[in-house]
Amino acid sequence: MKTDAIFYKLFQEFPDIFFELIGKPEINTNLYEFQSQEIKETSFRLDGIFLTLESLPNEPIYFVEVQCYKDKLFYDRFLTSIILYFYQYQPSNPDWYAIVIFDTRANDVDFPQRLNCFRESHLRCFYLDEIGDASNQSLGLGILQLIVEGKQKAQELVKQLVNQARLEVNDAAIQRKVLELIEAILVNKFPNLSREEIKEMLSMELIKGTRVYQELKEEAREEVKQEVKEEVKQEVKEEVKQEVKEEVKQEVKEEVKQEVKEEMLRKLLQRGMSVQEVAEIFELDVEFISRLTNN
Repeated sequence: MKTDAIFYKLFQEFPDIFFELIGKPEINTNLYEFQSQEIKETSFRLDGIFLTLESLPNEPIYFVEVQCYKDKLFYDRFLTSIILYFYQYQPSNPDWYAIVIFDTRANDVDFPQRLNCFRESHLRCFYLDEIGDASNQSLGLGILQLIVEGKQKAQELVKQLVNQARLEVNDAAIQRKVLELIEAILVNKFPNLSREEIKEMLSMELIKGTRVYQELKEEAREEVKQEVKEEVKQEVKEEVKQEVKEEVKQEVKEEVKQEVKEEMLRKLLQRGMSVQEVAEIFELDVEFISRLTNN
């Protein structure tokens, strides 16, 4: 997931974070719908727009652009896209703002003087690395700051954000979305990290319900399944072995009985008892006794 996609997901699911960033936390986010907009017949695309509902045309439109690299033509492109949007879609809103979110001030560029008429009345720039001390920030601004932090600071900030989410967010579904967003930011910032390394950055309580947790859980499930399968296989093998042992034991026992019985009959015949007498005593067939005398 690219940085633009991170911000799109962030502002679409938590629009209050955007309005807090621009210093207007009092705005009712239910008045707006956040979307990405393509400018027809051009190569321009606006990262995102906070459009008002059709029933509320008097509120301003907020055009949002995220910039994480230096581009000398950035302002020309962004403001041109906005003017083209007005031309193509003809919104009835009387006012608008162009909001630029830079990861760092170093990626900002000189503003073209020819566009100065837009600068003071419509343009607002924000720098994520200048938000301030994360320990004194709200959960929303803390999540924004996580996007620009290095690995070590990000690790500390994640723990802080987790604690804030636990304390401030009571709705389990929203809490899960916050955690998934933090996970997405980490995956985007550190693409070379394995799932185990991301798990190390996150506490176990944090990753429950996230994609990383589900993948790890599935891997563990397969491993445990294989282990249990081997254990059950061994148990069944032992049970079958015992069962066969009992069957063989019974068969051998019967064979031994028969051998002992036949040996006893032979001895009686050798001592002079007739075949008829032996057959009567043991209630056996005369022919069977006769066969013993011939063996």
